[in-house]
Amino acid sequence: MNRPLQPILDKRGEPHVRRFSEQRWLLDNTIRANGIDWDQPRSLYLSGPCGMESNADFAGIRTRVQKMADIGPAFEAVARRREAKAKAAEEAGSTVTARDNYFMAAIHWGAAQWPYDQNDETNIAYNNKKRECYMKYAALADHHVEAAWIPFKDKAIAAWLHLPPGYTGGRIPVVIAIPGMDSFKEGQVALYGDRFLNRGMAVLAIDGPGQYEAPMLGVYFSMESWVAAGKPIVDWLVARAEIDPERIGCSGTSFGTFFGTILTAHEPRIRAFAAMSVCHEPGCHTIFQEASPTFKKRFMYMSGIVDEDAFDKFRKGMTWEGHADRIGVPYLCVAGEAEELSPVEHSERLLRAVKGPKRLVIYQDSRHSVGNVPAANLGPFPPILVADWMADRLARKPFASERWYVTASGQIEKTPL
Repeated sequence: MNRPLQPILDKRGEPHVRRFSEQRWLLDNTIRANGIDWDQPRSLYLSGPCGMESNADFAGIRTRVQKMADIGPAFEAVARRREAKAKAAEEAGSTVTARDNYFMAAIHWGAAQWPYDQNDETNIAYNNKKRECYMKYAALADHHVEAAWIPFKDKAIAAWLHLPPGYTGGRIPVVIAIPGMDSFKEGQVALYGDRFLNRGMAVLAIDGPGQYEAPMLGVYFSMESWVAAGKPIVDWLVARAEIDPERIGCSGTSFGTFFGTILTAHEPRIRAFAAMSVCHEPGCHTIFQEASPTFKKRFMYMSGIVDEDAFDKFRKGMTWEGHADRIGVPYLCVAGEAEELSPVEHSERLLRAVKGPKRLVIYQDSRHSVGNVPAANLGPFPPILVADWMADRLARKPFASERWYVTASGQIEKTPL
């Protein structure tokens, strides 16, 4: 399927979450006091793929956002400015400047979508601008970037395929990159110096069932959908002349650690899975009942459910239990010791269920978004640890099943797992 699918306007309205409605004043005051990164370092993981030039963009957005309603307009304003710069540069023949600004514009358009938990006119318009700018970036990129529409049931999974810079032929390894709940496929590959591409691996960045563009196309989250998604995704990859069917890996971040676990459990052609910043608590009580109510509201939208009581029944079936024990390939789990959205004990239980070789890496003092603590600065840098581990696994290098504890001094304490 090469034909782009169009978002579906949904008249059901936003999901209703009692805590979100009743505590909106508290949420706005929290944002005013702590900024746009009140619940997670969103401005950091959005700016990271864009590079240094975007720093001023995000500094301005942090200043402008004083309440929840400011988020979409703040990112939209910067997206429009970056898109205008890209068009001017393209007309002047400055193609490198144009591609950089189209990329940054796409990231800002995607970020602008985050507060809109329904397929309304604004969310659809932002999504279309995101795709438009990313397509223009893809046409000018320093490596091959291709839009992919992977047939799934009677619809499709939206994705982007990236080949490493300088690729000239032959079959190479690939990583299926699964973002988290609040991220999107366009931000999974960096504008410059991408960690996977630099190591000779292709990347298929997806919005799987329920993720970002998927609910706009009517592809909602369910356990059944993620169980079923692996086969068509891998079928699509192995049909490509560039991809080595024996070297397919998968990487997931945040809620992508849960989605990717289910995907890997039911698709034996995936040879390794790496999880970072975990969401492994069966039933997801902590993230949905104790953390910012925006998480629950967002995931209800991802699931196509607007009634909170119905969702509370639905979420109880969200578990890796009965699935993880099917995994016999290498599994890496990177988590923060102070994980606040999914207690680490659930990740430890998951690792005990996995049948293949495995490694659990815990960073001292780190919260959900692994990093920004001495352990991550002085020890192995978490995203690079994942990239090196994946490159070694797809090169079929053996490794020991171990638990690593990375201390604040950067030292690694290793014990058998």
